[in-house]
Amino acid sequence: MVERDTSFTQEELAYLAGQPLGRIATAQPNGTLQVSPVGFRHNTATGTIDITGYRMAQSRKYRNVADNGRVAFVVDDLASVRPWRPRCVEIRGRAEAVVDPRLGPIIRIHPERIISFGLDEPDTDAHSLTINARDVHQPRHGAERI
Repeated sequence: MVERDTSFTQEELAYLAGQPLGRIATAQPNGTLQVSPVGFRHNTATGTIDITGYRMAQSRKYRNVADNGRVAFVVDDLASVRPWRPRCVEIRGRAEAVVDPRLGPIIRIHPERIISFGLDEPDTDAHSLTINARDVHQPRHGAERI
C-alpha cells in the first residue's frame, strides 16, 4: 500500500506542481553558502523533493550535499506586481546525493521544516499574508511510517 505524503498541504503541492524552477542553497566545505537554480519534482513515493540537473554528479551542489547533507530550497514567484502578490514555499531539511534508477544522480531533500505563504490568499495584502510554518517529522531511512 502506498501512503500519501502528508508533509505538504494540498495548496503547497498544487503550487509546487505548477512551478518549473526552484533555488537550492547548500553549504560548501569552508562554510560558505552556494545558491543554484534547479529543476525539481515532488516525489510522492518518498515524500521528498528531488532535484535534477545537467551533469548533477559533477556539480558543486551535489558534492556539498554528499559532504554534509545541509540544504534549504525555495520556490517563489509573484502572482502579480500590482498589487504586489508574492507566493513562496521554503523547505529546510537534510538531503542526500543519490542515483535514481530512472533519473540518474539527484539530490533528494527530506523536509524537516516547511514555510509557505501567499498560496491560498489571493486577495490579501502582502504584509498581511498568513505564514504557514511547521516542523515535519519524517521517519529516517529504513524506518516504518505509521
